[in-house]
Amino acid sequence: MLYFYKLLSFFFLPLAPIFLKYRSLTNKEDPIRYKEKLSIINLKRDEGLLIWFHASSVGEVQSILPIIENLINSEKVTKILVTTVTLSSSKVFLNKMGNQKKIIHQFFPLDIPIIINKFLDNWKPNLSIFVESEIWPNTILNIKKRNIPIILLNARITLKTFNRWNFFKNASKNIFNCFDLCLSQNSETSNYLKKLGAKNIKNFGNIKFCNLKDKPENTFDERLTINTKNKIMWCASSTHEKEEIFCAKVHLELKKRFNNILVIIIPRHVDRIEKIYNEIKKLNLKVKVVNQLTNTNENLDIILVNTYGETNKYFQLSNSVFLGGSIIPHGGQNPLEPSRNNCMIYHGPYINNFKEIYEHLKSLGCAKEIEKVNDLKDCLTQDLEKQKNDMIEYSSKIIAFGDKISNEILSEIKRYF
Repeated sequence: MLYFYKLLSFFFLPLAPIFLKYRSLTNKEDPIRYKEKLSIINLKRDEGLLIWFHASSVGEVQSILPIIENLINSEKVTKILVTTVTLSSSKVFLNKMGNQKKIIHQFFPLDIPIIINKFLDNWKPNLSIFVESEIWPNTILNIKKRNIPIILLNARITLKTFNRWNFFKNASKNIFNCFDLCLSQNSETSNYLKKLGAKNIKNFGNIKFCNLKDKPENTFDERLTINTKNKIMWCASSTHEKEEIFCAKVHLELKKRFNNILVIIIPRHVDRIEKIYNEIKKLNLKVKVVNQLTNTNENLDIILVNTYGETNKYFQLSNSVFLGGSIIPHGGQNPLEPSRNNCMIYHGPYINNFKEIYEHLKSLGCAKEIEKVNDLKDCLTQDLEKQKNDMIEYSSKIIAFGDKISNEILSEIKRYF
């Protein structure tokens, strides 16, 4: 398999510049910096210790920021090279850390031996760290040939990914055996890595817990100047079809006890807003669609949010959040954002995409599974009688848990320099 992969990459080499140029013309690559993917590099390596991180997606980039911030403060580290693949992930990284003197950003080179070797000749990393599932055969094998330590950080292998790798057992063993250390984000991944040939495997938890210290923008007081300040509120976020009606029925039950209650529903897909609105109206609830919470000062039962990127603002108004994609078999939604806003999280049984994260949150008492309308109604009844200040313990527990993961991971990384 590896022989054919190398052969295919060799034949793609003459087409690579044309391919990247075309992508740059269609705004899928940086019009100037796309050449970095061919290892056409204008920068030279400084003397001293250089650690190379590679992260592909925005989520991967955000997850490694606390680790990088700690390593920047190490006197041993001269430079940290970070490579990304997409324009969006590069923008996120540069916005966060572009001004740091020890930081260098480059686009990740194509996985073609001659390009990879040119990249390695220029940067000569002392340690290479790949994030989650960024496993490129030619890159990994060529790094190993140079005796550069390789760490797989926050490794994530799903059953589908495992089956794909396991189909080429010998090739997979050769690749995964190259890693000096695999830090998996869950026990399932640890088991898959072992079967694929990885040796030094440790599981401290998901590093996404380490990125929750920075407080979100505080819009809570500003929002209380409107009619909602006399309301008791809860939030339903990232809801899918049928889940909005589920939440509306919960709300009807809660109204029997609380006459000043308001629920903020944030659908996952806003193109469904009109349909959701009409369904809720049939339950004789006062509902309004808004772009921002400040758009209304009416006495409402339900606010439907039809914008993206506003969830933090609404989480700050709520003690409790129901996270969608979980009553229906969708796989759940990421619970970390409401967690750092001191919200208790409720979810249905279908959370397989974030199972390990939810398990950690449950162990900390910050999340709970519900199945029926009455389940959620009973839980919310208890929560709604608490004040927001009483919920601070939730984020404090999660931050402490993230600190523990971060310290253990950093201790392992520092063994290699």
